[in-house]
Amino acid sequence: MNARTARRRRAARLASSIPAIVVLALVATGSPASAAEGPSSVAMPETGRLDVSSPRDASEPPAEPWRWPVAAPIRILAPFRAPPTPYTAGHRGIDVAAAAGAPVVAPAPGVVSFSGMVAGRPVVAIDHGHGVVSAVEPVAGVVEAGTPVTAGDAIGSVATGGHCDSGCVHFGVRVDGEYVSPFLFLGGLPRAVLLPPA
Repeated sequence: MNARTARRRRAARLASSIPAIVVLALVATGSPASAAEGPSSVAMPETGRLDVSSPRDASEPPAEPWRWPVAAPIRILAPFRAPPTPYTAGHRGIDVAAAAGAPVVAPAPGVVSFSGMVAGRPVVAIDHGHGVVSAVEPVAGVVEAGTPVTAGDAIGSVATGGHCDSGCVHFGVRVDGEYVSPFLFLGGLPRAVLLPPA
């Protein structure tokens, strides 16, 4: 590979990371993050199965932002860091502070696609339709694969295992198999509320 090709590849990687940097900057300043890359809303038909016949339109924002999988106050311990290629190092989700045993809820409507152990850690994944799948770990699941859920339904409790083994959960989102920043679906961080001194 010559020097010109190497420079072009570095520039392309930098350009692809700019949207994630902008989203994180908006979150840090308290401005709502854009959800332009989020999925369109997914309705749950009476059959309990998602309608995934129409393709996902990334230009349509979700009808409403997703819920956080754990209760407020929300504290991010590690942000999403997109890997330069699908096979290199990165942080394919966000780590959110959470106490052991705390409840974990579904961030949006969907169908549980997996609930069990992966590489020594318990994981719950939800298929939201249109190629969008979320996963939270470590979570001791109380749901089985095939269970329909709505936003806010209990899916388990904070457990142990994996890199987020001490007081947090790792929350990841894939769109058509590629990891994206969960902030695109969450609408940014909730605003901080100052409490009066005790």
